[in-house]
Amino acid sequence: MRNRFLFFLFICSLGLGNAQEFNGFDAEGKRHGKWQKKYENSDQLRYEGTFDHGKETGEFRFYKPNSGKFPTATKVFSKNTDTVRVKYYTSKGKVISEGKMIDKDRIGQWIYYHRGSSNIMMTEEYESGQLHGEQRTYFQNGQLTEKTFYNKGKKEGKRIVYSEKGVILKEFTYENDQLHGIAKYYDTEGKVKIEGNYKRDRKDGIWKYYENGRLKEQRQFPVRKRGS
Repeated sequence: MRNRFLFFLFICSLGLGNAQEFNGFDAEGKRHGKWQKKYENSDQLRYEGTFDHGKETGEFRFYKPNSGKFPTATKVFSKNTDTVRVKYYTSKGKVISEGKMIDKDRIGQWIYYHRGSSNIMMTEEYESGQLHGEQRTYFQNGQLTEKTFYNKGKKEGKRIVYSEKGVILKEFTYENDQLHGIAKYYDTEGKVKIEGNYKRDRKDGIWKYYENGRLKEQRQFPVRKRGS
């Protein structure tokens, strides 16, 4: 009888130990150790990770209500910096995008992948949550399809579009997020088809139209009304 009682106490102690394995606090009431949180009235995890006296440390995994075992995002925290490494995932656990954040702001290079693939679809540069630097987009085969430059969240400078064979198809110039400057359109062999200038998002001046490399037509913009 006594042995059964001792065995019962042993089993209870195991259960208590498991219950205290997660969601603990330190002496100051700060979250400390491994933590898990589930959605209300559900066994589906909402997040899991480790706190060090109230501060996130190491990897945290975040889930949606129907995520199952695969997280929709992970964040890796460091004790020595405010920078957090972030990854977003598909419902099957494939990486969609990854990069770094400080608080809610993206910083540095972010990488996006083609659906269901490890091939890069796009890279972007961020500064304090704004696009700043070169944005590059790629075909599935790795060939560059487009590159655009940004300055504090706005297009600035050249935007170039390429064919899958690497031939330039379009070339635009931006200033303060508006088309402003030379623009060119090319055929699949790289010959100019159309060229002209934009001024604050509108065609301006003489636009030239070519056929087989020869000038076919010229048009004046803005179009002048008859009698004006």
